[in-house]
Amino acid sequence: MLRRSAASTKARPDASRTRALTIASLLILWMLAIGVRLVYLQTVGHDWLTARARAQQEGAVEISALRGVVLDRAERELARSVDVESFFIVPGEIQDVDDTASRMAPLIGVNSSALAAKIRDAQSANRKFLWVARKLDHEQAERINALNLQGVYSRKEPKRYYPNGALAAHVLGFVGLDEVGLGGIEQSFNERISGEAGHFFFETDAHRHAYTSTEVGGHPGQTVVLTIDQVVQYRTEQALLDAVERAHAKSGTAIVLDPHTGEILALANAPTFDPNDARSVEPQVRANQALQNVYEPGSTFKIVAYSAAFEEGLAKPTDRIDCQMGSIIVAGRLVHDHHPFGTLTLIDALAKSSNVAAIKLGLRVGDERMYDYIKRFGFGSRTGVELPGETAGLVRPVQRWQPSSMGSIAIGQEIGVTPLQVASAFGTIANDGIRVAPHLVREIRAPEGSALYTAQPEQHRVVSAETARTLRGMLEGVTLNGTAKLAQLNGYTAAGKTGTAQKIDPRTHTYSSTKYVGSFVGFAPVENPAVVIIVVIDEPVGSYHGGDVAAPVFREIAEQILPELSVSPDTEIRQPAGSNLIAQSPRAAEESNRLREELEREREIQQATLPQAADANHGSSLSEVVYAPATRNAVLMPDVRGRSVRDVARICAELGLQLETEGEGRAQRQQPSPGTEIEVGQVVHIHFGRKE
Repeated sequence: MLRRSAASTKARPDASRTRALTIASLLILWMLAIGVRLVYLQTVGHDWLTARARAQQEGAVEISALRGVVLDRAERELARSVDVESFFIVPGEIQDVDDTASRMAPLIGVNSSALAAKIRDAQSANRKFLWVARKLDHEQAERINALNLQGVYSRKEPKRYYPNGALAAHVLGFVGLDEVGLGGIEQSFNERISGEAGHFFFETDAHRHAYTSTEVGGHPGQTVVLTIDQVVQYRTEQALLDAVERAHAKSGTAIVLDPHTGEILALANAPTFDPNDARSVEPQVRANQALQNVYEPGSTFKIVAYSAAFEEGLAKPTDRIDCQMGSIIVAGRLVHDHHPFGTLTLIDALAKSSNVAAIKLGLRVGDERMYDYIKRFGFGSRTGVELPGETAGLVRPVQRWQPSSMGSIAIGQEIGVTPLQVASAFGTIANDGIRVAPHLVREIRAPEGSALYTAQPEQHRVVSAETARTLRGMLEGVTLNGTAKLAQLNGYTAAGKTGTAQKIDPRTHTYSSTKYVGSFVGFAPVENPAVVIIVVIDEPVGSYHGGDVAAPVFREIAEQILPELSVSPDTEIRQPAGSNLIAQSPRAAEESNRLREELEREREIQQATLPQAADANHGSSLSEVVYAPATRNAVLMPDVRGRSVRDVARICAELGLQLETEGEGRAQRQQPSPGTEIEVGQVVHIHFGRKE
């Protein structure tokens, strides 16, 4: 019995062994599955998992790139970027939201409740990063850092800075908080100037506390070299601002152009603005009137009719023309002169700005050819200058002209132009009949300095050199014997044309009897013009003729900038009373001397009635320059202590100095010290502060 029992026990399978094998098999399968999964995650799913881990652990913020500098033609800085501090919060690290918000809000100028709400929203959304204050000045940043708030951090960011304040504001433009150009060169060349942005990376732990950070720098933007001359720009702006203020005008524009190269040496509008604080002014102040202000040019447009008639062989300067005692009827429309003239030579007719003579020349030329010359001179088309917002003006196709249109167009009515178009047209006459496209950008350079672009402006012949030279001589007569005596220069011959145009009343859609545009555009010296200057004064109060309100501004600008541009005088130079003439040109005839003496008397009478600009602190002109007797090539550093940032920037711009500033308020310390001999282009350091 016992033997059978043992045999039967051996025959039954071992249950524990089966269970062990089953468990082992399951473990092997589980381990195999885990292994396969691990292999999958380490290979196929590696990139996805890595990205997800980074998303949970890392935060990234784009850091604005260092924008390229903008230089004037002499390599002086007009715009650059400086490092300032910006503050951000890691929401997960803020324990007491209300306390953090209440302490920080007053320093950044926001409501504490609103700041607390932003922080809580960021915490609820599990955000790792929140900007709270961008690009603060040094004093603000120091006060925030002194709080030593948990979860509040700072980073250096570039901020656009315009060291000369309002100088050339409408040329340079400005940028927004995100360093994107919103006007002027900053907008037109934003992609080139802005460079490539960098990134700031930071990592957080499971409690969302930042424990490490790295920064990947961007690539700086390209450098833009302008045709603008800082000193010429400053002189032009000051003369224009003073003129607009004296005339109580709505606005004004002045442009200085090199007719041989098309380079714009200065472009100014008044009123103007400081691009460092562009958001504080109205949009219309930031508008560039030199390119966007479309106005009827009036008599400055008469050069088109005269040029066309001479070029087509339909008239000569010495021809006599009957001005019909100041009136002419064109297709039933009566047009008057400002004075009843009889028979005049065309030389005198242009000098006296006879409408009748210009209309008769236009009628000889005819509609089709007149329209062709209008387009040749560039009217009705954009000049292509490198600034945003330029308008083409208003020139109707010849098919839409009325039978009476020549009675208006020949004298600068029924047509809309911009100041830059008019300056370019006179530049054509000054450049022997060749029109060179006006431009503002001379060169673009890579960050390391290599040239990427050099200006090659389009040019074409409009009229023959003979016609252009004939017009130049006739336009000189306008300043000597005609409507622009106040444009005569001391030491230089000058030529040009006045313009006085009525504005359209928007309510009645007819010409206003109270609103005018007075303008003058001219060039100097006459034989080899170095500059073309246009001055447009919009809605002056009181005297409104171009010869009264604009011609004197031309004179003021030209007499200051021609020596600056190393242009030699070509006629007599009058010294102050008691001194002798230091130069005498054969061109200075007796009649010219008589007219100049008459002009001096007119200037003295006008000057006696004009307010004199003086500095409130020192009682002397801000533009006073003392030349160093040692070299005559340098100047003595003026004492700028006590002056505002704006005043100091203007002084330095006038002297051609590079300005480095620190602080705000009034100038307290300066380097070099007052009276030190300095040279053009030298860097000066001014510390500003406020008295406690």
